[in-house]
Amino acid sequence: MNTVIVPVDFSPTSVNAARYAIQLLSGHYGVSVILYHLDEKNNQAGESIKKLEALKKELADSGIVKIELLSEQGGDFIDELEKLVRHRQAYMVIMGITGRSAIAQTLVGSNALKMVERKVCPVLIIPPQAKFKEVKNVLLTSDFKNVLASTPSVPIKKMLKTFRPNLHIINVDSNHYVALTEDYQAQRTQLRDMFNEFNPEFYFLGWYDVDEAINQFANDKNIDFIIVIHKEHSLVSKIFGKSHTKALAYHSSVPVFALHE
Repeated sequence: MNTVIVPVDFSPTSVNAARYAIQLLSGHYGVSVILYHLDEKNNQAGESIKKLEALKKELADSGIVKIELLSEQGGDFIDELEKLVRHRQAYMVIMGITGRSAIAQTLVGSNALKMVERKVCPVLIIPPQAKFKEVKNVLLTSDFKNVLASTPSVPIKKMLKTFRPNLHIINVDSNHYVALTEDYQAQRTQLRDMFNEFNPEFYFLGWYDVDEAINQFANDKNIDFIIVIHKEHSLVSKIFGKSHTKALAYHSSVPVFALHE
């Protein structure tokens, strides 16, 4: 976990995400945080740097992390952020998300989800009300389908080795009854072998509403991160279904660590 990019537009949500990032990464050797701001107009560069410098000074009281400032002029924010991630070989982007109304989700919060869909690196999405806590419990959500091919174990293990939390793995399916099917048992064995060094605990919940079940579980177990694997959906699910990554990001009070399969 060397380079982490934190986009900042100086809104309360982005500043909160920056504070969270610094506290999260404080004390981890070799980590460099880039506070990144994109200007749409050339004449804003000087003012943006002053604001970034002021924010850096404020964040210095939150934790000890190497902080780099970058302000540039450009067009599409997500395009420019993706270029920066690739150029700096960043491990992760940490960014805020706001709004639960349809308008807010479309106009304000969409950048975090757009970045997840670019599939260039993990994205840690920080809800506006989230306050930093030591990472002690992490929840991995899984559909228990073809887990060997669909679970991005490398970035997940990297995060787990960095923070050494308790690992909880959850599956929500309204068809869960007294006993698991043979398919579920086989997939559980593969996941246990995959994350054996972290002593995972498994939970199978027979709920109809996946997002509600996950959020309730996160609250009950004092979960500090929810890990979501963002998958490509079929045409049918795009029309009739919903993105669990999106639903969790907007309605969770817990940061969502979104990865692509």
